[in-house]
Amino acid sequence: MNKLIALICVISWSGFWAFGYLALSADIQDQTQMVTAGFLAFAGFLTGMFTYMRLSRDIPTNS
Repeated sequence: MNKLIALICVISWSGFWAFGYLALSADIQDQTQMVTAGFLAFAGFLTGMFTYMRLSRDIPTNS
C-alpha cells in the first residue's frame, strides 16, 4: 500500500510543478487557461501534501 501512496505522491507533485508553471506562464488575456492550470496545480498540491503526510506518519521513530 505504501508503494501505491508513494507513486500517487510523486505524480501529484509532478502535476503541481507542471501545472503551476503553466499557470504562471500563461498569457494574462487567456484567463481560462490560467485558472484551469491553477486549479489543477492546487489539486496536485493538496494530493501531494496528503500523501506525503500519510507516508511520513508510517515511518518508525528511533526512540
